[in-house]
Amino acid sequence: MEAVIQLEHIDKIYQTGEFAIHAVRDVSLPIQRGEFVAVMGASGSGKSTLMNIIGCLDRATRGRYLLDGVDVSKLNRNQLAEIRNQKIGFVFQGFNLLARTSALENVELPMLYTPKMLRGSQQRERARRALENVGLADRAGHHPNQLSGGQQQRVAIARALSNDPALLLADEPTGNLDTQTSIEIMGVFQKLNQQGMTVVMVTHELDIARYTKRMIVMRDGRIVSDEAVNNRLAAEEELNRLREEQRAVQLT
Repeated sequence: MEAVIQLEHIDKIYQTGEFAIHAVRDVSLPIQRGEFVAVMGASGSGKSTLMNIIGCLDRATRGRYLLDGVDVSKLNRNQLAEIRNQKIGFVFQGFNLLARTSALENVELPMLYTPKMLRGSQQRERARRALENVGLADRAGHHPNQLSGGQQQRVAIARALSNDPALLLADEPTGNLDTQTSIEIMGVFQKLNQQGMTVVMVTHELDIARYTKRMIVMRDGRIVSDEAVNNRLAAEEELNRLREEQRAVQLT
């Protein structure tokens, strides 16, 4: 299989006065195309720093990083911005939607910054397809304040998909959501992964990590375990189970 992410002996050191803080220590990590990976660890473990390096939001102090075959370690700031726009889709805990624009217009936004100039009709069609892929085609004209939290996160996922990225990065994407909505969002990620999308997700919740296929745990800047997820949860089955439990409670 082809590696979308290839990290080789990555270090990240922050200098604060006389002290050097090793946020990431000698991390080597391949992630193949089509994987669904959770990165876990306590606060200060290095998982967020590692995600920022993978997302080209920060540079490693040492080491080599290949993203979809491109050595991003050698790129300048403008080239990194282009890589982020073309190769990576970002989903955050906060939905970061523009309040006065529709769901469709929010999804169109990343396409305004691409060097591949698309006509307005092409942008709208691509945005509609992205919304349809996350189950929100019928909410395209709604503004964020007319959408639930789960629907807003679906719009954010659609926006991340709008430029057909090679990699989808999600940073605590269920952190602001209730249990049922979190499972629904994980169902969206599972569907995208089944379609071939590579997904890397930072989470501190073991229950959420169990919806992925591979779990990486970090401690003190190092990877301490990297294993396939056993007894993997299927979002559709979990939603059905949760709804049955709710019906049983209502009947009692």
